[in-house]
Amino acid sequence: MPDRSRWSARVAVAVLAACAPLAAAGVGSAEPFFRDQTAVDASEFGALCTPDDSAVGTPDEASLEELSGLVSAGGLLYAVGDSGSDRAVAVMDGNCAVQRWLPLPVDPYDVEDLASGPDGRLWLADTGDNARRRETVALIAMDRDTGAGELHRLTYPDGPHDAETVLVQRDGTPLIVTKEVFGAGNVYRPVGGVAVGDLASPGPTPLEKVGTLDVAATNGVDDATTGSGTTAPAVHSTMFTGGAVSADGTVAAVRSYSDVFLFSAPDGDLAAAFAAGPVVRAHVPEQPQGESVAFTENGDLLIASEAREGPVPPIRVLPGAVSRVQEQARVQAISDEVSTQSPGTLWGIGVAGGAVVLVVVAGYLVRRRAR
Repeated sequence: MPDRSRWSARVAVAVLAACAPLAAAGVGSAEPFFRDQTAVDASEFGALCTPDDSAVGTPDEASLEELSGLVSAGGLLYAVGDSGSDRAVAVMDGNCAVQRWLPLPVDPYDVEDLASGPDGRLWLADTGDNARRRETVALIAMDRDTGAGELHRLTYPDGPHDAETVLVQRDGTPLIVTKEVFGAGNVYRPVGGVAVGDLASPGPTPLEKVGTLDVAATNGVDDATTGSGTTAPAVHSTMFTGGAVSADGTVAAVRSYSDVFLFSAPDGDLAAAFAAGPVVRAHVPEQPQGESVAFTENGDLLIASEAREGPVPPIRVLPGAVSRVQEQARVQAISDEVSTQSPGTLWGIGVAGGAVVLVVVAGYLVRRRAR
């Protein structure tokens, strides 16, 4: 029979070694266990309707074949194409039938996104710059009824950027997220957080960098390749092509060619929400070139795509997206509260208690072995 004390010591050491990683994780490092986001499968998106302008025709230099920006407001859908097809905004009914076109109040360079401001006006992001050579970019205001509006030029503090995403917070502050082939997008706002209604016209108003949007940091490198799309799998989930804010301003969406990342912003601070990371990640169904995202007033999520020389693809809908994010944020808040307890409280007690139980069991086995 082996030496009892030596065998007991070996068991105790093994038990403590097994518990040590758990204790370390429980004291200030449990966040990875609690911050995992909810993943939504592409199959949860359904077809809403397909844009159709056959009843009213299409004005020159305007088309929904390159649909790049989308807004849902007042029971209507507003859509705009990008460079070369961005001279007018299409006004569609709930069946995606174009009722009329609103010519832009100024001649744009390259419109890439569309947002709604707190005053109900549309804001077109004339921020496209594939060659990265523009000295200024712009936001173009537009009245949803008359099409009247004006130009507001903006300047980056660190040279030209290509950007296809604009979001307007509920306090009116616009945020521009750049489109990068590799790495995080940069987030800019007017210096001091000037609201869209207070921007100089024609400007320019200087921008300031207020953060980055790095979904790879919360998803992991391997997970960044998940989803469908038309660009290289290794990069397309981080190339941001459109943004939207829910009607109450508490949820933001930023999309790429393969995914929509949804953020919780209960206080309306989108830069802080971006820093905290997405709460829900929705893999989008295959689209020719998905660049548009919007929220309906009842909290559904809409996505749309360019046609890429094929038929205009349908607008797709993810029902209840806002409520899903809000519920997931509540669950995360509870989990975060538990995970931030000090050593010796809930988590520490649980780990220590588990270690004691294992040691007692080990001692019992030793005594039985010695008999």
